[in-house]
Amino acid sequence: MTEEHRRLEEARRRSAHWRRWGPYLSERQWGTVREDYSPGGTAWEYFPHDHARSRAYRWGEDGLAGISDNHQRLCFAPALWNGRDPILKERLFGLTGHQGNHGEDVKEYYFYLDSTPTHSYMRYLYKYPQRAYPYTELLEENARRDRRQPEYELLDTGVFADDRYFDVVVEYAKAGVDDLLIRIAVTNRGPEAAGLHVLPTLWFRNTWTWEPGTARPRLRAVSSRVGLSVVEAEHETLGRRWLVCDGAADLLFTENETNARRLWGVAGPTAYAKDAFHDYVVHGRALAPGQTRAVRLRLSDGAPAAAPFGDAFDALIEQRRREADEFYATLVDAACSDDARAVARQAFAGMLWGKQFYHLDVKRWLAGDPGQPTPPPARRRGRNAQWTHLYNADVISMPDKWEYPWYAAWDLAFHTVALAPVDPDFAKSQLILFLREWYLHPNGQIPAYEWAFADVNPPVHAWAVWRVYKIDRRVTGVADRDFLEKAFQKLLLNFTWWVNRKDTEGMNVFEGGFLGLDNIGVFDRSSPLPTGGHIEQSDGTSWMGMYCLNMLAIALELSQANPAYEDIASKFFEHFVYIAKAMNDLGGDGITLWDEQDGFYYDVLHTDREARQLKVRSMVGLIPLFAVETLEPDVIDRLPGFTRRMQWFIDNRPEFRANLDTVSASGGGVRRLLSIVNRTQLTRVLRYMLDRDEFLSPHGIRALSRYHREHPYTLTVDGVEHRVDYEPAESRTALFGGNSNWRGPVWFPMNYLLIESLQKFHHFYGDDLKVECPSGSHRLLNLWDVAGELSRGLIRLFLRGRDGRRPVHGAARTFQIDPNWRDLLLFYEYFHGDEGAGIGASHQTGWTGLVAKLIQQSGE
Repeated sequence: MTEEHRRLEEARRRSAHWRRWGPYLSERQWGTVREDYSPGGTAWEYFPHDHARSRAYRWGEDGLAGISDNHQRLCFAPALWNGRDPILKERLFGLTGHQGNHGEDVKEYYFYLDSTPTHSYMRYLYKYPQRAYPYTELLEENARRDRRQPEYELLDTGVFADDRYFDVVVEYAKAGVDDLLIRIAVTNRGPEAAGLHVLPTLWFRNTWTWEPGTARPRLRAVSSRVGLSVVEAEHETLGRRWLVCDGAADLLFTENETNARRLWGVAGPTAYAKDAFHDYVVHGRALAPGQTRAVRLRLSDGAPAAAPFGDAFDALIEQRRREADEFYATLVDAACSDDARAVARQAFAGMLWGKQFYHLDVKRWLAGDPGQPTPPPARRRGRNAQWTHLYNADVISMPDKWEYPWYAAWDLAFHTVALAPVDPDFAKSQLILFLREWYLHPNGQIPAYEWAFADVNPPVHAWAVWRVYKIDRRVTGVADRDFLEKAFQKLLLNFTWWVNRKDTEGMNVFEGGFLGLDNIGVFDRSSPLPTGGHIEQSDGTSWMGMYCLNMLAIALELSQANPAYEDIASKFFEHFVYIAKAMNDLGGDGITLWDEQDGFYYDVLHTDREARQLKVRSMVGLIPLFAVETLEPDVIDRLPGFTRRMQWFIDNRPEFRANLDTVSASGGGVRRLLSIVNRTQLTRVLRYMLDRDEFLSPHGIRALSRYHREHPYTLTVDGVEHRVDYEPAESRTALFGGNSNWRGPVWFPMNYLLIESLQKFHHFYGDDLKVECPSGSHRLLNLWDVAGELSRGLIRLFLRGRDGRRPVHGAARTFQIDPNWRDLLLFYEYFHGDEGAGIGASHQTGWTGLVAKLIQQSGE
């Protein structure tokens, strides 16, 4: 057991609160729905970046490489100024959805280099230009570009030319639960001496403005010996903390209050507003080329002790770094290359830095607060008006903390699977959190995401619960059935919501809307169709088949200790076979999601006049592969009630046998495979999936077949052409804001599920089933080896190839060849369908963090 494992165990037992302090600050609180009190719900415009330095936030705080306690009462982050920028660099800048030619886009270079799960050690790098930051140029040039052109990035502006920038490395190390060592090291990468002002900043989240009568916390300077500067922080519930600065620096104080005069031309509550530091900046000294200088601080719950910055300070930081090395050495096979281990380490770091304190009380938000404009009456019927029960005030794993500084339910499911190997307790707690009554809607729906809690994400929560349970059992050696049972009971409510709300005709064929796949369809599947009618969704129905099998697997596991769960297991067995049958014959009238001639699954458009397949070869037709599970005799034979009911169903409902395959087990008994696709359908679908001219790219499975590059799908309705083209990079359509693209790129979560499904099929069929990989190559592989090929292709996105280049960096020359950049990784939202370059949200380590899980389980 490493030291970090010991800290995790203490946190689990609650004998030491090692998770109290962490990277829980958002990287963008401005422009979020939480801070939007506009009449029309225009969040990006209501609270723009220009207001952020002058306007107190209502629901949270943001900062650069910052930390806070787990209730975000006290916050710390460095601020920077290069002497040329018009404002301090206190938070990250980027373009809003309406400003970017491909939606929201952060325009900064920052990297999560390291973190342990208890945040006993964290390391973050920010690259800060020495020239004036080109705020206006970025806005104007991106405004000139349309969707057919690439995004205009910060490197494109030339602001980093001649290496005129600073590397700012921020490190945190915990000497104890409430004793944080902070080191901010600045290196001048440029050819000439250059100055940088570093302003370590401590502040309280503003709660007093919105809660009249609340005790105001206090920051004050306290006397100390020569060579130290000390700030004392006092809070009603957090108690007292001290920030000790190594050096006799000037201490600047102001209030965390809005500068109403600057923003609106009216008097505010105080002359000392949030942006007062912009009027008074600490004078700095120049750094010679290549020189590094460090600022050392200590945030503690104890008054300054003797020599807080002696040799032991740096030694303890180095000790925590070594302990992090020891911890991660237990996670990734030593046979992996140094490069692969570094990729996994940065992926885990991004996952762990991606935690954020998320606070929102929808009822209060709808009604408004003292100090905020009174919302118009229409607000009570607008966005999220049906979610007044929702009260969030928790640390949550975010997709990323700039572009998506709000949770997304299906993203979170994949996060937990990536996090479980390093911190299974946190992964379990996240899954349970979203099933709590203050998250889960009374009708059973799981909140989707901030912009529309009532929207529908794929139902992958049960899958994540089952996967995390098994990962936790392997990591700890303990089967946490209490967690499994608690989650299962709430998931029953959510499953019932799906059945009651998303099966319009009661035929076990489901809709669901866009289901997180944004622009993958011919139409916006969450809006009224221009044709009228509705779409029977291949993906929606398949997700529900997968949901059934996940619930069946959980129920069978719980039945091992409690036979009462056998009955509900029987329910999910039968419901699955009804869904599988419906996929191939909707209501027995010959309408089917499966196209026998093509050998592929499609959505079906239902109108008053007809039902027709929408023949787009997309991920929608591959999702049926996700619904697969093997029933092993050593499990089933111990459950006589379930076995008896299952056999009755098989004997008396022969029409449902097509989706139940059986083989004899080597040790006796019968193994059964439940799958939406039978063996013949599986091989036919895989011909498309493993075809390089269709779905198979060098780095995973594309979301849309490349067939549509030369053969776009078109459908004309009332003289208007609706079209689906193969688009391997950014979206060229405005559907769903054009912020992400499911028409050709590679997406990690779907590839991860495909890999898992292939492994499950191999578990049943073994080496008896082999397919061509790639299709047409005459190279036969079993499905386990196919899964391995896909896994390694995804991993190679991030590895340096024989040419020294990483596919993820694409054409970004600086990232490919500069020794100070080339080993810094960004884990993008999705990847170019042909070349592998990172596309979309650049810091969405969230579900792309699954690459660490792939490296851990399959290596290179």
